[in-house]
Amino acid sequence: MGFDFPLITDPYFYLVAVPAVILLGISKSGFGAGFGSLAVPMMALAVTVPQAAAILMPVLLVMDLMGMAAFRQHVDRALLRFLLPFGLAGVLFGALLFKLLDARLVAGIVGVVTLLFLAQRLLFPPKADHPPPPRWLGALLTAISGFTSFIAHAGGPPINVYVIPLRLSPVLFTGTMAFFFFFINLSKWVPYAWLGLLDWRNMATSVALLPFAPLGVWIGVRIAHRIDPALFYRLVYAGMFLTGCKLVWDAWR
Repeated sequence: MGFDFPLITDPYFYLVAVPAVILLGISKSGFGAGFGSLAVPMMALAVTVPQAAAILMPVLLVMDLMGMAAFRQHVDRALLRFLLPFGLAGVLFGALLFKLLDARLVAGIVGVVTLLFLAQRLLFPPKADHPPPPRWLGALLTAISGFTSFIAHAGGPPINVYVIPLRLSPVLFTGTMAFFFFFINLSKWVPYAWLGLLDWRNMATSVALLPFAPLGVWIGVRIAHRIDPALFYRLVYAGMFLTGCKLVWDAWR
């Protein structure tokens, strides 16, 4: 008797999941500031938010490893050392509160914060000599990033409210975020297993989606190494706007 491989077989699921995985790959290696946060809301059109988040865990691991390999020479190590402890604290907080919080509400809060940040940047653009955000704000936003990353893999918008004003080059920005989210996503495996989210059905479905992960990363790497910084951040803002609108819509519909 053969082994029953219990992956999801609904065609509608793959209609939304495949583009979500490709978009997530692009965000991992080219535009980490927002596009990837659309992956879980897109997949949630076919499955629940916790199930979508669980299915993406192995996909995220592969993408993180590829992103780190591609940008290993482009990392702000001092910034990474500052961010990681607060991000991991946010993951721990998310794990403890996961069963008490509605994931859509958390996603809605992330969406509102994202849209407010964009409005502030567009209506009151910073001057060239404007000082970077205070470190206490960076610590708070990074903890929120770890928290929202655990709940719905939506950690990009909060941390980028702090990192974008630092005006890193596109490759340094992308490389630092690739390493940051590798450690954040790696830390989520044990809590996800503890919460019972890493079952055979979700993992088998993730294996079916894995071939699309390198495609998204490859597209993102090629773009990030060739794009003009000004255009890069315009696209970042576009991604954050779409993410914010999608998260707010999902929370309040």
